[in-house]
Parts: sequence; structure tokens; C-alpha cells
Amino acid sequence: MPDLPLRGTVETRKLEVLFMSEKQEASATGRFDIAEVAASFPGTAATLLVDRYLTNREAASARVFRVYKPTPPHYHATCDEYLYVFSGRGTFWMKDPATIAEFRPGQLLFFEKGTVHALPDILEGPVVFLSVDTPRRDPKDIIFVNPEDGTPESFIQQSY
Repeated sequence: MPDLPLRGTVETRKLEVLFMSEKQEASATGRFDIAEVAASFPGTAATLLVDRYLTNREAASARVFRVYKPTPPHYHATCDEYLYVFSGRGTFWMKDPATIAEFRPGQLLFFEKGTVHALPDILEGPVVFLSVDTPRRDPKDIIFVNPEDGTPESFIQQSY
């Protein structure tokens, strides 16, 4: 689990510690409330998506994330990504834009390490995924095909 940076007021820090305690408790029991995590995300974000790690072990990480804006073509250099569509509808493609297809709740999308993929359209929100990354995914592991499309910092915001 990543260390929490010291920021904000004492009250903010207490809330962050409380969230970490809840995460540790859930991790200890192996039970996570995905709907509760999804509901905790803000209505808008400056980044393309906001995520929360549920587990973060060397062999794999599990996280929930909400997509706020279409994601341009990108890939992950160090992990495979399994995305279970929890809510929302949109379009995605992998390897070639000609493979564009719609995704909806209940579907599983799989992107092998190094496979270029994109989510060009959000058709119905909120778009929320449960993700399992193998091995674990470093939040900085995002390479945009066109570097002008963004950076790891503009792509994702961590939620605690």
C-alpha cells in the first residue's frame, strides 16, 4: 500500500488515516464493497480518471476507478489489465481503432501488457471499472501513443 503524503490540515490527515484504516480492515477480511467505493468518487475530476487501490501486492493489484473523460490511445509496459465493467457504457478498442466495440456492465475487458488501447466515447455514466492488474500496476505505468495526450499525472488521480 502506498504511503500517504502529509498534506492539508490535521482534520484532513485524520480522515486519510480513517480511510486507510478502513482499507486495511477490508484488505484483512478480503471483502470490499465496490458500490461504496464507486459512490465515493467525486462528480468531476481534472484528470481522466480517479482510482482507489483495494490491494497492492507484488503479484497483482486490485483497484476501482471511474473514467471522467475519453481516454486516448495508451498502453501499460509492466502489467496485464483486466477490467470488469461495474457501471456505465462506452466504447473501447485495442491494437487498432477499427476494432472499436461497445462495453457495458457485466463485461470483462482484457488488455495484455504492451497492447495499445483507448476508450474514445463515454455513452452513459458513470463509467466505473473493477481492475485487476498482474503484476501490480504502478500508477506511473501509462505510456500515451501521442505524448501530447498526457502524462501519468494528468491521467490518474489516486483517491484514499
